[in-house]
Amino acid sequence: MSIAKNKKWILIIGAFLLLGAAIFFLTKKEDSSKTTYREVKVEKNLFTETIISTGTVAPENRLAIKPPIGGRVEKILVEEGQKVKAGQILAWVSTTERAALIDSARAEGATELAQWEQFYKPTPVYAPINGMIILKSLEPGQSFNAGDSILVMSDRLTIKAQVDETSISKVSLGQKAVVVLDAYPNERLDATVVHLGFDSRTINSVTSYIVDVLPSKIPGHMLSGMTANVEFILNEIPNALIVPNEAIQTKDGNACIRQKKTESSDLPECNPVKLGANNDQKTVVLSGLQEGDTILVAELKPIDAKRKANQANPFSPMGSGRPSGGGGGRH
Repeated sequence: MSIAKNKKWILIIGAFLLLGAAIFFLTKKEDSSKTTYREVKVEKNLFTETIISTGTVAPENRLAIKPPIGGRVEKILVEEGQKVKAGQILAWVSTTERAALIDSARAEGATELAQWEQFYKPTPVYAPINGMIILKSLEPGQSFNAGDSILVMSDRLTIKAQVDETSISKVSLGQKAVVVLDAYPNERLDATVVHLGFDSRTINSVTSYIVDVLPSKIPGHMLSGMTANVEFILNEIPNALIVPNEAIQTKDGNACIRQKKTESSDLPECNPVKLGANNDQKTVVLSGLQEGDTILVAELKPIDAKRKANQANPFSPMGSGRPSGGGGGRH
């Protein structure tokens, strides 16, 4: 076979390969461009419009128990997590002078020690308020200086939530909230706003205010320093017609939703709807749908799901994209 014939066959084979590759990629592109839909029944439910924030469990008032003079701890009568009442004896301490005398008497023998302990009593340390012991700084036998704390207590635990300055105007004293501890994600605690911070904090160029939230019932496993998510309840709409945000599309600049056709398998037109409040998952429909209607929700492809996740992440370089009309929340 001549060189010319070899070149001819090589060109023919190459052309077939290129044609096959083109058909493969065109078919793949066509398949990937097709949108699949899932059917969802429109239901009525309680819709809650909220602002979502993060916070930390901390004492509302943190009180360190500090004896006025130095000495030594003789006995500590409480443990961390224990609730105490004002006036309750928390510990017994000796002044530096008493500690030295007791040590000398102990070296003389049991009789001498008993006499000095009877004559020179240790000093009690009292709880100044009702509250809980949250830290035991020293153990019996340890020495301390004036101003050192032996114990730390708090009157009650609250969640100090950071609220962005763009949302602080929507938060008020007495407002209802829901707290979810990161350590106990399946437990929702009803709470109330008890204090609004007046001094702002700027972290990573974001200005926020500290808002104290008090659970109506503080569980025993809620500990100082725990991280929590806080939902500030802005509005509750009973018996609201709710659809997933993924169902909402736009047509000529207006919101619309696709409804299933019973007489045809063709994809139906996107019917216009009027929307109300929304959160990061659901939207209230004011008109254009009825309870029990079947709507079509586009299934996200992997790349679309990734883009949606990035948009929901405020730290993503893709930013935060979501429809207007309400803060994040639950329904």
